[in-house]
Amino acid sequence: MVTNTEVKELGHFINNEIVAGLSGHFSDVFNPSSGAVIARVPIATKEEVQGAIATAKSAFPAWRALSVGKRVEIVMKFRQLMTARMDTLIDIICIESGKTIEDAKGEITRGLESVDLAINAPHLLKGDYSVNVGGDINAYSAKVPLGVVAAISPFNFPVMVPLAITSLAVAVGNSVILKPSERVPCSALFLSELWKEAGLPDGVWTVINGDKDAVNELLENPAVEAISFVGSTAVADYIYTTGSKYGKRVTALGGGKNNMIVMPDADLEQVANAFLGAAYGAASQRCMAISTIIPVGEETANNLVKVLADKISKLKVGPYTDSDVDFGPVITKQSKDAIIGYIDRSLEEGATLVCDGRHPDIAENSNGFYLGPTLLDNIKPGMEIYEQEVFGPARNVVRVDSLEEAIDLVNAHELGNGVTIFTNNGAAARKFTTEIDVGMVGVNVPIPIPVGYYNFAGWKRSRFGEGHMFGPDQVRFFTKTKTISEKWFEENSESVSTFAFPSNND
Repeated sequence: MVTNTEVKELGHFINNEIVAGLSGHFSDVFNPSSGAVIARVPIATKEEVQGAIATAKSAFPAWRALSVGKRVEIVMKFRQLMTARMDTLIDIICIESGKTIEDAKGEITRGLESVDLAINAPHLLKGDYSVNVGGDINAYSAKVPLGVVAAISPFNFPVMVPLAITSLAVAVGNSVILKPSERVPCSALFLSELWKEAGLPDGVWTVINGDKDAVNELLENPAVEAISFVGSTAVADYIYTTGSKYGKRVTALGGGKNNMIVMPDADLEQVANAFLGAAYGAASQRCMAISTIIPVGEETANNLVKVLADKISKLKVGPYTDSDVDFGPVITKQSKDAIIGYIDRSLEEGATLVCDGRHPDIAENSNGFYLGPTLLDNIKPGMEIYEQEVFGPARNVVRVDSLEEAIDLVNAHELGNGVTIFTNNGAAARKFTTEIDVGMVGVNVPIPIPVGYYNFAGWKRSRFGEGHMFGPDQVRFFTKTKTISEKWFEENSESVSTFAFPSNND
């Protein structure tokens, strides 16, 4: 566990032990609420990553051979330990990511949905069986694990995303290597201790800390069969292209530019309340955060902006230790500076500043990376702040005249992660859900993130590859199908050679 005053030298988790880094290179881990360094995380060498992969590969045969029931018992124990230690995990998340207690708890709860799905591995692994497909031959299929698989997770969900992209991989019999963001390594190392306590055998779960060199080794090493990634679109593209080049199965989820369309018949009070949490929760550092609100019609836009301005002005930003805050800081000073740059340039491009969060009061007496909520009106397609995913509390209003214009606007963007509409008109909702070219769609739901047993993934340049972050398609991603045809001969039965291509005519 990390505290505000302790600067701890972290390690990797290999072969069920915390091991010191050997490179001599470290990255500082900050408490975003105070700006203080709380830990130093080692940056692995290529050789360290190779050693971790070799350990995982050695552990795979015994783990694969263990019955799925026994594997699931360990997953269930892990879940029990997570629930029992939730307060400690919440504290770690809040300290290293700046999230509020409520938000951290929500993240863990959603992460547990992925663990729950993994507990269903015996059902999800069931194959097919056909009797006498021809010539007294029975045919059946079996889903078998791949081997060593790697997961690369982002800073914004230090628990939920790692659980989402590893839990089922473990349950179906793979050895898993997690490379967490070097900004939030403490949560991943804590999960490692829980896996060990749950009884996971040595080498099945590995955490390797590092930078691009570590990632490249995971992408290029022939012992790694699959890569699951969540992060920015540019990096997702690189992960997919490089991993595919080396013959790996790759799912790489990128950024999202998520929109909320507001129809004239919608209740603007409900819309505004839904928008606040969906847009500014976790300091807007969610891939499913609402970036842009799109009111249909000038009257709708004017009234909505007025309601939003009043509510946004009352939001409070601060440290997680203050139970009254709505959201905390952004992850680093570099992120804060970049977000301010987006706001400044949007104003130069003609945007209207409704609420200015560039210099919140708390920033006067704190070294934390704080930004208040900013709302910009009259944003147009082509502006940098509209086109780019801004990972911070600067949100946009784009005005349109019709639902058709709103749909066309959303469909024209290169990203297609999430979108939602607020309306009381069923026909409008049906038109929207039918015509929108986005992977996750909501109707009067502010953040349309699916539950853990539905597939999560965007479209267009929000996803590279055909896998998903969670949901039943993960079983297909983390296994390969073996099809067996078998025939048993009776004693003393006659047989003859045949040179015709096998068929089911017999």
